[in-house]
Amino acid sequence: MQNGGTDWWPMFHHDLTHLGYSTSTAPKTNQTLWNYTTTDKVDYSSPAVANGIVYIGSNDAKVYAINATTGSLVWNYTTLGEAILSSPAVANGVVYIGASDSNVYALNASTGAKVWNYTTTGYDVQSSPTIAANVVYIGCDSGEIYALNAATGAKLWNFTTGAAVYSSPAMYGGLVYVGSDDHKIYALNASTGMKKWTYTTNNNVFSSPAVANGMIFVGSEDRSVYALNATTGTKVWNYVTGSIVDSSPAIVNNVVYVGSNDGNVYALNETTGTKVWNYTVGSAVASSPAVADNLVYVGVENMKIYAFNASAGTLEWSFKTGGLLESSPAVANGIVYVGSEDYRVYAFGQVPAVPEFVFYLILPLFTVATLGITLVVKRKQINIGLNP
Repeated sequence: MQNGGTDWWPMFHHDLTHLGYSTSTAPKTNQTLWNYTTTDKVDYSSPAVANGIVYIGSNDAKVYAINATTGSLVWNYTTLGEAILSSPAVANGVVYIGASDSNVYALNASTGAKVWNYTTTGYDVQSSPTIAANVVYIGCDSGEIYALNAATGAKLWNFTTGAAVYSSPAMYGGLVYVGSDDHKIYALNASTGMKKWTYTTNNNVFSSPAVANGMIFVGSEDRSVYALNATTGTKVWNYVTGSIVDSSPAIVNNVVYVGSNDGNVYALNETTGTKVWNYTVGSAVASSPAVADNLVYVGVENMKIYAFNASAGTLEWSFKTGGLLESSPAVANGIVYVGSEDYRVYAFGQVPAVPEFVFYLILPLFTVATLGITLVVKRKQINIGLNP
């Protein structure tokens, strides 16, 4: 989503199709620009970045707005629940997010003031919202998928699956794609909520679908990554990993990037599902990869964030935080943002170099100051000699 020439990251996995890709430049260094400390873990909530502000939820039940450049707090909003695992989405000056108090919230993006809240049927809302054409699409632990008017919060429709919906809806071609813990992936009419097709896997679908080139890509806790025809739901291929796949795929340049709890990050051929490369991190990867500037960023439960070369799968850098990383990175304006269970939100980027002309401006001042200190020292030495 372009805004004033900057590729912001306004919702979970960047855009309506959940491609997880940004045209932004991206840091090739693990330099920390800043970190901001909340009062509890930043668990599955992942950053959204829009108009110079980072939005994220925390297990302290608060939504935070943080200056994207300085890391200073802009505002926070306290919900009535115990935690926020949902990731925010930002559209038209409003932040949308689910909470464990059974509500979906709409907050003013500049001030944090509540615009509206919609109360579901008494269950947590851990799914992350997607906003399209003034409609908020979001899942609920009750098994419902809701479509809400983005301006008022009024319910437009709901669809009932057979189990909790943690997956975040993706949008393409007038259809809403979402997974459910009833082992199914759904394609629903975005206007009416009518089911177009379902595909049944062999376990829960926590992963959020991504849409590219007429196909749906999604992970399942049956250890597989699936590619389905977006129109019919027919399976094109599946790739079997060594453990559950809760990570949501990113798709860039005909390559699917995804993590698995088998301790690997995978790059798969989008057309055939064959493995291009994998990198073994040795710990579960529930975080969803973000791709920018030919780098793949992903959090891992060994407390590290990793950056891999997208083409070769080689490690560019890593950084160890103080807690598990299940939050998914966001990349915007040359900076990578991610939450950690050490209560912090991190910003990684290249520290700006001091321009050469500034050096030459400062050098004479430094020289004069040094000379002054030297003269003072020498004078004191002379005085000491004259006045023993």
